[in-house]
Amino acid sequence: MTTTKIKIIIMEILQEAEVFEKAKMSNMSNSDRVTASREAKRLVLAINKIYKKTKEATLMDVMKRLTIKKKRIDIRLKGRPKS
Repeated sequence: MTTTKIKIIIMEILQEAEVFEKAKMSNMSNSDRVTASREAKRLVLAINKIYKKTKEATLMDVMKRLTIKKKRIDIRLKGRPKS
């Protein structure tokens, strides 16, 4: 792959991540939450693959934000642990 194709792929993934981050997560059904959790995982893994090669700090920040949102979704799916 040429560098221009790689840059286009990176931009597409980052745009998808931005859309996912801005999406409202209220009033979601369980199936919507499962779909959102899988989408977050897909995005994080795709960004991680790129991060391993480039080591850009901005990619790490995006992954962290997506991971936080995914954890919130997973908590709503599984329920909070009782202490």
